[in-house]
Amino acid sequence: MSVTIEDVKYIAGLARLEFAENDLGRIADELNAILSYMAQLDELSTDNVDPMTHVLDMNNVFRREGAIQRITHNEALKNAPDADSEYFRVPKVIS
Repeated sequence: MSVTIEDVKYIAGLARLEFAENDLGRIADELNAILSYMAQLDELSTDNVDPMTHVLDMNNVFRREGAIQRITHNEALKNAPDADSEYFRVPKVIS
């Protein structure tokens, strides 16, 4: 399959891109080079290749689930510059 200048104009319209007329030929050549490389990859046999979800050999990159000890309500209020027994006190913003 070969990409023509008309194809480049159509694809650019779909992507809402604008190219100068003198760039359309160069872009068509670059797209043809990409498609040529993809055709080379199609020639490779992948029969003995296991499917993978990631290039690196990783199993689980997330932390373990479980209860985490958080600070208590009183400990949080100790760090406040101004607080009463229940809440943080903040300056009035709206008058």
